[in-house]
Amino acid sequence: MKKLWGGRFKEATDQLTDEFNASIDFDRRLYKEDIKGSLAHAKMLEKSEILNEEEYEAIRSGLEGILRDYEDEKIDFSETYEDIHMNIEALLTERIGEAGKKLHTARSRNDQVATDFELYLVSACDEVIDHIKALIKTLLELAEENLDTILPGYTHLQRAQPITLAHYLNAYVQMFLRDIKRFKFIREEDLRECSLGSGALAGTTFDIDRFYTAELLDFKAPKANSIDGVSDRDYALDFLQACAVCMMHLSRFCEEIILYNSVEFGFIHLDDRYTTGSSIMPQKKNPDLAELIRGKTGRTYGNLISLLVTMKGLPLAYNKDMQEDKEPVFDSFDTLAKSLTIFERMIATAQFDKEKMLEACKLGFINATDLADYLAAKDLPFREAHEIVGRIVLFCEQNGRAIEDLSLEELNGFSSLFNKDVYDAISLKKMVDRRNVYGGPARETEENLIKELKKQLAKI
Repeated sequence: MKKLWGGRFKEATDQLTDEFNASIDFDRRLYKEDIKGSLAHAKMLEKSEILNEEEYEAIRSGLEGILRDYEDEKIDFSETYEDIHMNIEALLTERIGEAGKKLHTARSRNDQVATDFELYLVSACDEVIDHIKALIKTLLELAEENLDTILPGYTHLQRAQPITLAHYLNAYVQMFLRDIKRFKFIREEDLRECSLGSGALAGTTFDIDRFYTAELLDFKAPKANSIDGVSDRDYALDFLQACAVCMMHLSRFCEEIILYNSVEFGFIHLDDRYTTGSSIMPQKKNPDLAELIRGKTGRTYGNLISLLVTMKGLPLAYNKDMQEDKEPVFDSFDTLAKSLTIFERMIATAQFDKEKMLEACKLGFINATDLADYLAAKDLPFREAHEIVGRIVLFCEQNGRAIEDLSLEELNGFSSLFNKDVYDAISLKKMVDRRNVYGGPARETEENLIKELKKQLAKI
């Protein structure tokens, strides 16, 4: 394997060392960022009169040609060189001669690698945000179509209180909006400063303009400390954490879809395009994609832990251990981007069984809380109301009855405060619409929220 650093070595490295040390198999995906960073560095070197105009133009033309040829599949990167940075520099020198060797002036691979990674994560955050926005848009459209679709809300996976499908879907909208905030913070705060110009760890003796380089690459400023510039990977850890949290939200949603898709619930029917069959049971229609998203969530947790463990004991500044930062990030990004895309298509094409959901609300005494509220509104202390309704539920369970099926006379046997208006109080639709506090499931409240959320989404 050819080296760009072999001057002080008398013997070649062992082949196994070369193979173990190389990163070209995975860091080749940073080719665009490496060329972008090198173009900015070369422009700054020309401005600082370290390169003359002719040398800069040769480097610029050479780098742009390499980018073009690689994307047109006219060239490939070689395992002869250990990483993407050495590959591009070697290709450049081969094409333009001595000027290519001057590109690395006032730069180390340490700050070059960090800058490439920062640029990559800027694009990754933008792409993830776009995927989340597409999912939120779909969820809001479904919510708007289901403002009056009633289903049970659950606690402890037991039927608890009636809600609307719109209210349920908007709970996930809130989670995904928080995910966007996390990725935007990484994009705008964690990645606001540029490492290029930090050198190996102590900057450079050349009179360079780091602020100009940062400006060319759309950063707000250069890193204020050169040691931190090459050893910081907080932005990668924050990205991995944001990926893990977003996958957790998808996984929770998938868990419910898997349950609600089962015969036992029957609330949702997934499109054939996003399900699979069984090799032995012809009747099966399995929610495999939802299960895979739920399963892949674990690998994003593992990627976060992997980099945390890598970084936890490293002395300043750069250490080769940090080469292990990229594969976890690449994997979490790919996993999340694909999961968001497939989930959006799966939920957009799903069918909701409104009758099944309504029927489920009529079981499990889902109106018990409202019955207690009815008594409390008549100035009975809530704890006493709770006790009375608990006895009514027990009576209904023992006699196979529903609360709404009890006669007024039977209800009066538990409390004289019950009147004919009690049946309105425990009507499913009215139970939902009375919950018109901000954040509640009432139709008007939910309708206003959806309008507001659409405005928020348009501004992101």
